[in-house]
Amino acid sequence: MTKSRYFVKEADVTPYSPANHGDTVNRRLIGPETVGAKHLEVLLGVVGGKLAGDGGGALPHRHPGIEQVCYMLSGRARAEVGGETCELGPGDSCFFPANEVHAFTRISEEPVRVLVIYSPPYGESKEKGIAA
Repeated sequence: MTKSRYFVKEADVTPYSPANHGDTVNRRLIGPETVGAKHLEVLLGVVGGKLAGDGGGALPHRHPGIEQVCYMLSGRARAEVGGETCELGPGDSCFFPANEVHAFTRISEEPVRVLVIYSPPYGESKEKGIAA
């Protein structure tokens, strides 16, 4: 595929396993390095295969100065933030404010596919994600 300034195909993005996440593979779809986005970043996260133990996902952590939105595509997950807990399924979303400790755990047998949006771009560095 010819590299485009505007279009990104999931299969063309290198997957990685984020820090502080279990059984999770992310693909950075939209961001500075893919399309030159300066104010947001969009990832596709896939959490888990067969449900075992805690189900995989993000352990409690926070992102200083970075807001995060999760939009569920498939599977089911439990999100925790600000003393609230909610079970999420396809079509549901959640918001994690900057600096707020949050967690995200798969609760379905089926893997979770979730779009994750950061503003400003996260860039997945150890300085930007702080374990709780």
